[in-house]
Amino acid sequence: VEKYRPQALSELVSHRDILSTVQRFISEDRLPHLLLYGPPGTGKTSTILACARQLYRDREFSSMVLELNASDDRGIDIVRGPILSFASTRTIFKKGFKLVILDEADAMTQDAQNALRRVIEKFTENTRFCLICNYLSRIIPALQSRCTRFRFGPLTPELMVPRLQHVILQEGVDVTEDGLKALVTLSSGDMRRALNILQSTSMAFGKVTEENVYTCTGHPLKSDIANILDWMLNQDFSTAYRKITELKTLKGLALQDILTEIHLFVHRVDFPPSIRIQLLIKMADIEYRLAAGTSEKIQLSSLIAAFQVTRDLVVAEA
Repeated sequence: VEKYRPQALSELVSHRDILSTVQRFISEDRLPHLLLYGPPGTGKTSTILACARQLYRDREFSSMVLELNASDDRGIDIVRGPILSFASTRTIFKKGFKLVILDEADAMTQDAQNALRRVIEKFTENTRFCLICNYLSRIIPALQSRCTRFRFGPLTPELMVPRLQHVILQEGVDVTEDGLKALVTLSSGDMRRALNILQSTSMAFGKVTEENVYTCTGHPLKSDIANILDWMLNQDFSTAYRKITELKTLKGLALQDILTEIHLFVHRVDFPPSIRIQLLIKMADIEYRLAAGTSEKIQLSSLIAAFQVTRDLVVAEA
């Protein structure tokens, strides 16, 4: 993941519109305070580090950039101490501004964020702040209004595949077509996760196929889900319950994952609308109960029951 982290702005694969805006800011030397937010693995940290590399030469990097992560202490004392002193000192022999990068800013306390407001305002002349976070709602509105916001959405498969293929080529990993598809599906727009799954699968199995990817991450296979759906709709209750329990034990599947996968299938199966609605409401209930930490066996029975009621309704309507 770190080995293939993009080093320059041109290497970043996604969010062209954001990158072109930032590039324009840099070339005109009018970079505002930035707030980058969005799900993990979408290139927020990479973007700002690439900007910093473009702005500063290697030898002045350490004196011009202050990067603080959630792992560093960023309480109110740090904001009033090191951050304040870094921002308030002028750079000698060099025009331009310093850069303070606060990664995972949503982990900062309310007090620290409040203390930061004044610092940002006071030293705008020679320091730019860049806040990076996953959840915008955890950043106080006062800080949001002082920054230019950019949202980094999940990456689309079209953007992820070329980058993954580049890594696969460099590393010489044996990946099949369906294996690549599975990587993209399971990572759901998170580039870091895609690379991690790729690495762990290739180390565990040598060859990255769809089956190996699913096995490595502990996700139910498509064929397993098709079987489960088939049993729930076509077998009697006790047979379906027994078969699904056996499959769960054999493959070590979690009901949560099975539910998520079945949900996708329910949208594809051609049920009458009113019946589908009932079934989806039932499934939502089961998911909620699972999250609350109930017995998987009882919830599995409930899931099968929901499907059998649906089946009976379909038969009755027909």
